[in-house]
Amino acid sequence: MITAAQMRAARALLGVDQRELAELSGVSLPTIQRMEASDGNVRGIIDSLTKVIEAFDNAGIELIGENVKSVGSGRGVRLKSPKSVVGRIG
Repeated sequence: MITAAQMRAARALLGVDQRELAELSGVSLPTIQRMEASDGNVRGIIDSLTKVIEAFDNAGIELIGENVKSVGSGRGVRLKSPKSVVGRIG
């Protein structure tokens, strides 16, 4: 499973916008927009979710599930605990 926040973070790490992710994954731009607008876990057709996850994987992004150890050796970012930081940053 992938969350909308993971999608946005993965795109940021790659430096691609939603249109570029749509092209990389073979999924329509409106589908990417709907996925990223989801609350929490992304909702959508399994085939579309699989294509997006495969596109991230092919681009070198490791999507880490909750309470799962990373198997990668590169640098990355992981949220320690899902706390609200709105208004505390900046």
